[in-house]
Amino acid sequence: MENKIITVKRKTTESEITIILDFNEFKSDYRKRIKTPIPFLNHMIEHIAWRSEVNIEVDVKLDEFNLSHLVCEDVAITFGKAVAEYVNDNRVNGVVGFGDGIGIIDEAMARSAISFESRAYFQLDYNGIDAPKETEGMLSEDLETFLEAFVQGAMCTLHVDLLKGHNGHHIWEAIYRSFGVALNRAMTLSEKRKGMTSGVAGKINFEINKE
Repeated sequence: MENKIITVKRKTTESEITIILDFNEFKSDYRKRIKTPIPFLNHMIEHIAWRSEVNIEVDVKLDEFNLSHLVCEDVAITFGKAVAEYVNDNRVNGVVGFGDGIGIIDEAMARSAISFESRAYFQLDYNGIDAPKETEGMLSEDLETFLEAFVQGAMCTLHVDLLKGHNGHHIWEAIYRSFGVALNRAMTLSEKRKGMTSGVAGKINFEINKE
């Protein structure tokens, strides 16, 4: 049976992050459920939710310091873990486990491709386009950190290409939209893929002996 709601909580001495993925009907107040202390990050997660068609609830509790890098990293690792749980649990139901997508807004265009094969690799190529160092109060490196940390949490491969754009807000919207579309396709269930994995190597098993 398909899991409809997945909750993952990650606790460290610095933060307590709770992510809830709700695969039931999309809620009209979905954006109000995304609660990080960084408005532009909330906006980016909103794009992921809208394009992936999954209700994403985010709650952030910080021990002391409201550091953008820490928030992006910890939220994304937890989010990645939640998505990986969904993919792994739904192999039997035919979850596709891989997908790609294009995101556009006005002059900006980006492409993302993702595959869940227990291999953590992330690459973002700007292809010669100069993205602003800061957009809406967020450093570009922190917006990159979110995507890279998602990969770490999900143990997946993610390639992102910025194809067009000059407005910083639009560039990141296009990137995160494309990521959401790729996730949507990767989390789709297909009757033909029941029991299959994303790659031909199948499920990875380690045999460990300690003496």
